[in-house]
Amino acid sequence: QATRVGVAVVDTFVWQSLASVAIPGVTINRLCAASLALLGALTRWPLPLRRWTTTALGLAAIPLIITPIDRTVDFLMDSSLRKLYGVPGEP
Repeated sequence: QATRVGVAVVDTFVWQSLASVAIPGVTINRLCAASLALLGALTRWPLPLRRWTTTALGLAAIPLIITPIDRTVDFLMDSSLRKLYGVPGEP
């Protein structure tokens, strides 16, 4: 029983760390960096407007990236870490 709880805690921690923090953070950061660079190259907007537009694009992307990231993390964990403790899907 204690082992199952420990596995569930580790599984949840790893999944949340990847799907809710690391991957979305990197994805939105790179999207914002690319959009700021593109706006700088393609427009003559002042920097504050480009920054606010970049922020708006980053926030607008959140609903679009949630499901693909969640599914990818499930697949990656099913293919790696979850094989170690022999429980497919959630423990």
